[in-house]
Amino acid sequence: MEEIEYRYDTQLLIEGTGLDEDEITEYITEHFVGDCLLAVGDDELIKIHFHTNEPWKILEYGRSLGEIYDIVVEDMDRQARGLQG
Repeated sequence: MEEIEYRYDTQLLIEGTGLDEDEITEYITEHFVGDCLLAVGDDELIKIHFHTNEPWKILEYGRSLGEIYDIVVEDMDRQARGLQG
């Protein structure tokens, strides 16, 4: 079975003011290691989706921009092995 390069599928919503999906995308790309990045929304609400081995860093960054909620961190390695939880 192939090993997953980035183990955690990290998703969250950021609610704030003056949010910019392009700036957020650029910052995450430059400062965090991972792939499959999506940052979509408007100036008050952005949804982030990112595969990384350090999901807590993405959560900390999101919190620096506003309130974060609907946080999901899934272990894709466990999923690949057919395990739950």
